[in-house]
Amino acid sequence: MTGNQTAEGPKHKKDLTRRKVVVAGAGAAVAVGVGGTLAAGAFAGEKSAAGTTASASGSASETCYKLTSETTEGPYYIDADKLRKDITEDQEGIPLTLRLKVIDAETCKPIRNAAVDIWHCNALGVYSGYEDMGSGGGGGGTPPSGEPTGEPPSGEPSGGPGGGGGVHQEPTDDERYLRGTWRTDRNGTVEFKTVFPGWYQGRCVHIHTKVHVSGTWTDAGYEGGNTCHTGQFFFDEESVLASAEVAPYSTNTTTRTTLDEDTIYPDNGTEGGLLKLKYRKNDIAKGVVATITMGVDPEATHDGTDDAVQPGASASAS
Repeated sequence: MTGNQTAEGPKHKKDLTRRKVVVAGAGAAVAVGVGGTLAAGAFAGEKSAAGTTASASGSASETCYKLTSETTEGPYYIDADKLRKDITEDQEGIPLTLRLKVIDAETCKPIRNAAVDIWHCNALGVYSGYEDMGSGGGGGGTPPSGEPTGEPPSGEPSGGPGGGGGVHQEPTDDERYLRGTWRTDRNGTVEFKTVFPGWYQGRCVHIHTKVHVSGTWTDAGYEGGNTCHTGQFFFDEESVLASAEVAPYSTNTTTRTTLDEDTIYPDNGTEGGLLKLKYRKNDIAKGVVATITMGVDPEATHDGTDDAVQPGASASAS
């Protein structure tokens, strides 16, 4: 939440979420809403709720999606992130292009001009804005083998990111790398440039996201509306193990939680946020392209701080 809010009548209570992204030289105000007249096409290779693989062009029967799973916001969300598509800054790591599509899960139409946030840790498991909290393990030593030792995490990791639980924590510094907000185009798509995330104690490799609709783009950024989706994106084990062989990931000795062990991933594939990845199998260091379609309810409010945690997951995990 940013800035002071004016009082609203009872009928507006559902949409009291207010956020402001400060950006110099932004364009004219544009009202945000559901747009498009054609059914949204899913990214090639993705599967719809009916289980059929979507073609590049798509059709209504192929692209009607179930609602993408809601998850916890975690303690490291910072409102008013920078409005930008390239969030890399000076962070080292495997180049990652993240291509997202946002559609109305009921009508299958693309949602245009939605504000999409993403944020994630760096290659060593550190979140910008919270560097004082470390990574829960640090660097040096042997990369993970894919067979972590000890019991699966309880959902209440200690130390470093995750140790603070699901309750929001105030930032400890002014760094904002690997965080950003951008708006969807007429096709409901948005693309970010970043780096492949690392890992920290108690969590598998993931990226956080929020989708905001029914607000307004102004010369100051984005204001008002409601947060219709709070979720996380996940990476398959093969890609994570490949990344662990590449510096600086290879210096991270924090015990890694696998996708199967993670207490937040709902274990339901694309619907649960599992990304479709493309990269050279023997040379992941050259870069990765990740795609996913998110089916959302633009009329709903999901801020990820109450009932968004999936069954079996702990609200204290991030």
